Amino acid sequence: MNWEIHEAQQNLSDLIKATTQKPQMIYEQEKLVAAIIDAQTFQEFLAWQKQHQKPSLADTFEELRNLCTEADYVLEIPTRKNRPNPFSDDFENVSP
Repeated sequence: MNWEIHEAQQNLSDLIKATTQKPQMIYEQEKLVAAIIDAQTFQEFLAWQKQHQKPSLADTFEELRNLCTEADYVLEIPTRKNRPNPFSDDFENVSP
C-alpha cells in the first residue's frame, strides 16, 4: 500500500504491521519520500552491503602498514640525487 505522509503518521502501527507483507511506500505530494521495510529485510540488506563494500584507500593503507609491522619491514629511502631538469634550465636562460 502507498501512504501519504499524514496517513503514515496517524496509522504508524498499521504501517509497521504491513511491512511484514511488502515494503510500504510513503509519499508527500506524489513524491516518494520514504520506504519502510521489515527488520529482517533490513538486516539482509546490511549483510549484502557489507559483503559488497569495497575497502577505502585509507583501509588499504592501514592493512599495508599492519603487514609491514608484522613482517618487520622497513622502507629504505635512498638519498636524494639531483637530476637534470630541462624546464628549469630553459627558465634560467629567459631574460626579463
